[in-house]
Amino acid sequence: MSVLRERFAWLLFFCSWLVGQAAFAQAVSFPQRAIKIIVPFATGSGADHASRFFGEQLAKTLGQTVVIENKAGASGILAVTAVKNAPADGYTLLMGSNSLMAVNPILVKNLSYDPVVDLKPVGGLTKGLNVIVVAADSKFKTLTELIQYAKGQRQPLNAGTYAGGYQLALAWLGSVAGVKFENISYKGAGEIFVSLLGNQLDFAVVSFNGAVPLLQSGKFRALALSSDMRHPDYPSIPTVAESGYPEFKNYTWTSFYVRADTPAAVVDVLSSALQKVLNSSAAKAYAIETMVELMPLTPEPMRQFQVQEIERFKKVADEAGIQPQ
Repeated sequence: MSVLRERFAWLLFFCSWLVGQAAFAQAVSFPQRAIKIIVPFATGSGADHASRFFGEQLAKTLGQTVVIENKAGASGILAVTAVKNAPADGYTLLMGSNSLMAVNPILVKNLSYDPVVDLKPVGGLTKGLNVIVVAADSKFKTLTELIQYAKGQRQPLNAGTYAGGYQLALAWLGSVAGVKFENISYKGAGEIFVSLLGNQLDFAVVSFNGAVPLLQSGKFRALALSSDMRHPDYPSIPTVAESGYPEFKNYTWTSFYVRADTPAAVVDVLSSALQKVLNSSAAKAYAIETMVELMPLTPEPMRQFQVQEIERFKKVADEAGIQPQ
């Protein structure tokens, strides 16, 4: 009996050794052809621009062509489905974002994918600020004034948002401030800005880098940023946290993902290359140009960050009574 056990143990060891050798060989040889990045947003969007920049830098680092394929629509589900249906070999990446990887699980009913179970992070890319804005002629000069006014009204103030992440950010702001806001959903920031100028909205929650040109033109006023500190180029704009709500810190973010069953050795190759890109002078210049912060999280810290985001937004949605649609 002991002889059989010994032989079985050696057989298990040999099989494990073969698997390890195969994984090592795959990592050494990867990549041998072009890599595709599937983007769940239209050409010209912020995530598309980031995909093209980081894809180009990855191509230089890995020595292979990187192709960008846009699959917009259905709240990003089309893009995720394409990645899920591709081979788990590391040659198909998803441009993930907070909307796909943390917001959809909260807001989309019967979601066809599990962002934690079905997909594996390669690494974080960028974090972007949100900003609370009003028209330049608005009566509100500060966030404190806006919230105090809102608390004294019978009807909630109208706030514009254009994606689920901004809707949850608005709900979270209302929760920490102890006031109810009426979310008015738009298709894009441009429509929100028109409504603000037409006094159809009291305020809006939008991306900071998208709002900067209009802030610079003097048409709008920024009341507060969602970040944990002021922006170095705009030091006069306070944060929501320092306006009296220290627990409020919110970002949009992007990251690369692959299928969850992609071999660890292949993910390691992609992750190592991505970290080199994120630490490069080109990436730092890109971050300054686009007014984002680099987020050089490796796979496991990125996974932890994502799970925390899902848990936080789930709590926000529950407290605000927001149900998946």
